[in-house]
Amino acid sequence: MELYPDETELWKIKKTYQYLSTIKGNGTSMISLVIPSNEHISKVSKMLSDELATASNIKSRINRSSVLSAISSVQQKLKYYTKTPNNGLIIYCGTFTDENNKEKKILIEIEPLKPLNSSFYICDSKFHTNILLEMIQVDQKIAFIILDGKGALFGILAGNNKEILYKLNVNLPKKHGRGGQSALRFSRIRIEKRTNFIRKICELADQYYLSDFNKNFIEGLVIAGPADLKNELISSELFNEKLREKILSIIDISYGGEIGFNKAIENSSSVLDQLKCIKEKKIIESFFDEIEKDTGKYVYGCEETCNSLTNGFLSKIILWENLEIERMVYIDSFTNLEIVKFKKINECDKTECLDENPKLVFSAKCNVIDWVIENKNKCETQIYIITDRTPEGAQFVKGFGGIGGILKF
Repeated sequence: MELYPDETELWKIKKTYQYLSTIKGNGTSMISLVIPSNEHISKVSKMLSDELATASNIKSRINRSSVLSAISSVQQKLKYYTKTPNNGLIIYCGTFTDENNKEKKILIEIEPLKPLNSSFYICDSKFHTNILLEMIQVDQKIAFIILDGKGALFGILAGNNKEILYKLNVNLPKKHGRGGQSALRFSRIRIEKRTNFIRKICELADQYYLSDFNKNFIEGLVIAGPADLKNELISSELFNEKLREKILSIIDISYGGEIGFNKAIENSSSVLDQLKCIKEKKIIESFFDEIEKDTGKYVYGCEETCNSLTNGFLSKIILWENLEIERMVYIDSFTNLEIVKFKKINECDKTECLDENPKLVFSAKCNVIDWVIENKNKCETQIYIITDRTPEGAQFVKGFGGIGGILKF
């Protein structure tokens, strides 16, 4: 299944962060362990052995027992790893009291979406989840092309990190009244050099922002510079249509080069803040367009959408991030057929269907979004997880229940 970059992984991490942030332990039995990508598992295991010996001296019997149990569980978990995963590893383990006043032990392991550079270990009365929060606040990559008569700069902005990919230096001739009888020749040379400059920029833009061999998956493009050069670039037939569709802003600035790059970032801040909203708006509007045109290539509601997904009919599925609906599975004891029901979480009662039909046996239940993600490899469908913080998102949630999709045919 093709995904919007890391969309479902981000959602899972967000839900894990929200869950772990609410848990409070007794004493200092809640372990938070962060292992960077370059750390050896054997070194971490030795550190935990030392911590185990230290924890044996804790005076409180109950706290000592909980801490020792948590450390031992983490040690056992690390035995499944021969080496640290490419991006590192995060483990949370501890004992807490749930809402039913029962003691419960939890162990969660997370492989981050990007490499970890620092290590962290602490036993506390809560889990330290700031690193998960940083992962949720994903750095969307925005491409920048800064051009003037002296050259062009190609850069990437990801969060607060900027990177210059390439600098092209030229010296374009300016308009002048000199030349006499040679004026036409000077004008022709000027136009020819500008045309070659624009052609080179188009080639480099394809190379750095669209090539299959680079990792610069960009969410948008900002073009900035003085004079008319940037307009010539955008209107050029050589400028890739895929990049033209990603243009977020065209900015007039007085400088080129690195100074121009910094100024373009500063002047486009409001546009960048709206990027997530723009992305959501586009996918929801495409769904609304299918309905407005009455193409029949749309579906909404839990049962209809999930059935279309199971049958491989969906091209795109749109899910509200706070969709609290359970997919409940029952088995008919006579025919052995699977029967699926959808219920809001606060309305879930696994015995309701059993009272209506004694032949049914409750089998399992799962959040709808979790079920879609778990079954993502069985279908060729794009997953879009949206919020209700835009007018379009709020309308989708209120009018269509927060779940729908666009059919392939």
